[in-house]
Amino acid sequence: MIIRIDMMSDTPIYVQLRNEIVKGIGKGELAVGENLPTVRQMAADLGVNTMTVSKAYQALKAEGFIETDRRHGAVVRPVTDTGGRFREKLEDELELLCAEAKIKGVEREEFLRLCDAAFAGMEA
Repeated sequence: MIIRIDMMSDTPIYVQLRNEIVKGIGKGELAVGENLPTVRQMAADLGVNTMTVSKAYQALKAEGFIETDRRHGAVVRPVTDTGGRFREKLEDELELLCAEAKIKGVEREEFLRLCDAAFAGMEA
């Protein structure tokens, strides 16, 4: 899996890393049970501080995308949504994206086409 980080972005590096790993899981590039690189290895590969990678891994763990232990490191885990929290988060984020798209002049049909293409991209 190729992880793309934009060092010039306003988005914090740990958030970009978290997002890239989530996309990798969604696209099937990272399978359930697959080990992620160690914090040190990922930091070296990306040229970032180990604390940055650690923060991304902590966020992924808190959201249930990975589990960690000292012997096996970070491992992709099956994700389930207990209590519908993800659906609430999804609705909030979609509402914000819709508002931004509308403000920027994106038509409804184009927005839906973009959503469909993004979702189809997860069906590797």
